[in-house]
Amino acid sequence: MNPDQQRWTEGLVALVLFTLTIPAANWMLGNVGTVCVPNGPCLVPVAPGIKAPSGVLMIGLALVLRDIVQRRLGAKVGLGAIFVGAAISGFLAPPAIVVASVAAFLLSELADFAVYTPLQRRRFVTAVIASSLVGLVIDSIVFLWLAFGSLDFLAGQIIGKAWMVLLALPLMHLLRRRDERLGLVAA
Repeated sequence: MNPDQQRWTEGLVALVLFTLTIPAANWMLGNVGTVCVPNGPCLVPVAPGIKAPSGVLMIGLALVLRDIVQRRLGAKVGLGAIFVGAAISGFLAPPAIVVASVAAFLLSELADFAVYTPLQRRRFVTAVIASSLVGLVIDSIVFLWLAFGSLDFLAGQIIGKAWMVLLALPLMHLLRRRDERLGLVAA
């Protein structure tokens, strides 16, 4: 497979996975957790004594996958993925959290995009870290406030998403190194 085919194939895989994180996060929110709050989210432990709505795990992953989509398929496809993801979120989120889910997803992914884009060619791993941190904070605040009218789970949201970003960082470093070795350039 030539470098362009490889870049597109990896980009399409990242795009499919990114798209799947959205319904997975919304489903997890109401179905997966060590405890489910009545009229609220299902929670998972993210640190000793700190719980977060379970969807945080997928959203942390989505922030990183969107960066890969942009790296492999370009900024326009990355932006398109954000809007398609917001639409999917709107169709699949439970009615009570549709506005919160769509608004949080859209705002956090656009913020991630705005930070990632200028940094990614020179400092790929730094771009992933910085953009993900900005995106996860915005996503957490917007979602919690709109969905529940409270920031009670803010620390857990941030920690849970940060765990997913941290787990992805070694892979991002390996991806950058492999890209350099194979002569693959960011789209």
